[in-house]
Amino acid sequence: MRLYPTLLLLTVVSGCSGSKSASQNATSGDTLTERQRDSVLAKSRIPGASGVGRAMSAADSTSARVRATDSVRDSMP
Repeated sequence: MRLYPTLLLLTVVSGCSGSKSASQNATSGDTLTERQRDSVLAKSRIPGASGVGRAMSAADSTSARVRATDSVRDSMP
């Protein structure tokens, strides 16, 4: 019977704990952007790091397609 209030309290406390944004997580001495850090990681010899580079390439390709579609849509009368 006493377990229910304890679980309820833990659920409420865990739900109220906010997560920090990326800018809040960065230290004051951090000078690299997220893209720069990902690029350095992609060039490293860490196992699976090449996947980061491929993901960045896929994101760049998708962004380029979206920009091209937007420019066509904006040029229509």
